Amino acid sequence: MDLGLEGLVALVTASSKGLGRATVLQLAREGARVALCARGQAALTAVQTEIVALGAEALAIPTDLTAPDAPRRLVDATLERFGRLDILIGNAGGPPPGGFLALDEAAWEKAVQLTLMSFVRLCYAAIPSLQHSTHGSILAFTSSSVKQPLPNLVLSNSLRMAVTGLVKSLADELAPSGIRVNAMCPGWTRTDRVDQLLRDRAQRNGTSVEVEEGQLTASIPLGRLGTPEEFARAAAFLASPAASYITGVSLLVDGGSYRGSMG
Repeated sequence: MDLGLEGLVALVTASSKGLGRATVLQLAREGARVALCARGQAALTAVQTEIVALGAEALAIPTDLTAPDAPRRLVDATLERFGRLDILIGNAGGPPPGGFLALDEAAWEKAVQLTLMSFVRLCYAAIPSLQHSTHGSILAFTSSSVKQPLPNLVLSNSLRMAVTGLVKSLADELAPSGIRVNAMCPGWTRTDRVDQLLRDRAQRNGTSVEVEEGQLTASIPLGRLGTPEEFARAAAFLASPAASYITGVSLLVDGGSYRGSMG
């Protein structure tokens, strides 16, 4: 299936590892030109090298997304290199685990900047350029917790919902411009973030990572964690012109874990 990504330009944030890395590589395989960013220069350069080896164009921009001016600089650098922007994929590392009473206001403020405001600022910076594209698309990476809150993740549970509200609102507001706005909701996927959460669970429960993972996979109908590559293939489709009549959705990629209504 041709996704129609050949020659389009995609900006993918937090793309040096995990879901972001898998997604930017998948977009490159489909023929997109990509701009990628992360805080760590070494890992970012490694991904850029992989992309170039695929025969695709890549611009790597070391960036801390919590800096207020970072999204604007990312978009400007992308436009300077490629002359256009067609796809924005907003991804950011998840805030730390913790229950409500274990967290202070400073933790909330830091999480707001990372999870919510980085995406808000990216949208402000990117939308004027996306309005000039015939295939404008915005995709936010959130979490399956927007459908079913996860224990000891009050920051993520709350702020991913805020991003979801923005996605739904922008889908309505930008539809007349032809820009589609969607979200991807990963479930338990084999990433560094999930490894961190499993270690946290093991510490709190006095067990081991292996025990916690076994209990977790037993609750997943497909019986295993997902892979970043599985998630990335779905993300590339949803961001692409092949999904041209899909907007305002939050797509669960969770192995069937969520059993409630999709409404």
